[in-house]
Amino acid sequence: MTDVRWLSEEEQATWRAFLDASQLLFEALEHELQADAGIPHGYYEILVRLSEAPDRRLRMSELAKRSMSSRSRISHAIGRLEDMGWVERHACTTDRRGSYAVLTDTGFRALEAAAPGHVEGVRTHLFDQLDADDLRALHRISDHLTRHLEELERPMDQSQPEGP
Repeated sequence: MTDVRWLSEEEQATWRAFLDASQLLFEALEHELQADAGIPHGYYEILVRLSEAPDRRLRMSELAKRSMSSRSRISHAIGRLEDMGWVERHACTTDRRGSYAVLTDTGFRALEAAAPGHVEGVRTHLFDQLDADDLRALHRISDHLTRHLEELERPMDQSQPEGP
């Protein structure tokens, strides 16, 4: 394995710090959402994505993409959210294989109730810990990584058939 580009000591320390901070942040936010609103962060993210979409509806495949989740995981989550009365699934009239997830008024109210606590958690655990320079750097780095990783996904996206 002579071609392996091993991490330097500084890179290894940075990588570990990034992993630890990311995992601890998401665990704290998950715990708070569960305790305050009784929903997992993944469900909250689905509600947010639907609330921001026109008519509070998205194709299931688009919702999976925007939520950075698999189609099967989104389908399972939507089933649970349907059971709660927060989301409805509507058939796509132009594509028999496709369907839409639609945020109900009850789901929107649940999101409105959960949002203040979640936003406070994000503020407390992330933004209050950063100064203005840190915030700008985090934004710049995050945008850079997102662009790079989205470029990696484009060839894969083009080979996947459209479905539910």
